Amino acid sequence: MKVTVVGAGNVGATCAQRIIESDIADVYLVDVVEGLAAGKALDLAEAAPLAGHSRRISGGTDYDPAEGSDVVVITAGVARKPGMSRDDLLQINGKIVTSITEEVTHVAPGAIIIMVTNPLDVTVHIAKQVSGLPRERVIGMAGALDTARLRCFVAEELDCAGMDVQAMVLGGHGDSMVPLPRQATVGGVPLTELIEPARLEEIIQRTRDGGAEIVGLLKTGSAFYAPAAGVKEMVAAIVQDERRLLPVSVLLQGEYGIEDTFVGVPVKLGAGGVAEIVEVDLNAEELAALQTSAAHVRETVEKWEDLKNN
Repeated sequence: MKVTVVGAGNVGATCAQRIIESDIADVYLVDVVEGLAAGKALDLAEAAPLAGHSRRISGGTDYDPAEGSDVVVITAGVARKPGMSRDDLLQINGKIVTSITEEVTHVAPGAIIIMVTNPLDVTVHIAKQVSGLPRERVIGMAGALDTARLRCFVAEELDCAGMDVQAMVLGGHGDSMVPLPRQATVGGVPLTELIEPARLEEIIQRTRDGGAEIVGLLKTGSAFYAPAAGVKEMVAAIVQDERRLLPVSVLLQGEYGIEDTFVGVPVKLGAGGVAEIVEVDLNAEELAALQTSAAHVRETVEKWEDLKNN
């Protein structure tokens, strides 16, 4: 199996590392900066004997070696800086994603595209629009990351293992995300029985602000370890046909009462991409929040259409 990762910055290089060191697939790393992808790929290749795997990795500036890829992960773009919202990135990253999608669909038309570049729910919309691929094969990595952050913060609060926290975050990737604490558990115990409502709301708000918190601390960059881990989970589910139930950004066409909008919802992810969109039983408040999140995504898509046409 072969995966192409576009963008050899912190997110892309760490994605490549997690994929090969988890023995999931061979990787081709591509970046417009001369020598960047090739250098990082060589470094990762030289680490293979020590890391204990035999996967192959190479890098370059040319898209032709991406031919035959089963999955293409797009991470390239401008990272957020302090005080910059995801929407502020729209004009720059929208153009970058348009160009990349044209390149990868030309050389690897059979690939499944996983979008990571922010603003996520809009860039995955752009990739779907440019590629013309079916919705099952163009998805965004956001819910896995947002869910991981919620699980981490809950584990910190309860002083327990993060792997024992089961939770899910739906909606757009950003301020309008929709955590589902009512359906979350810790070792099978409902989360709402373990944390008081007011404190739980503080944890949820920290989850919403998770990306901005890291940007504020790093000052010259944004998160990459956790996003790469989310990508690895999705890539593994696809190339190993695991049919895992994961939250991803997918084009909804009537599900949850939402039309023609990319929103994070749980799906079964396997060899063909999205095998099934799972409709969770939401109460009226949760459904309204999800639909409000979708409306925010549509507004940002409309901004992109205006920018693109002007």
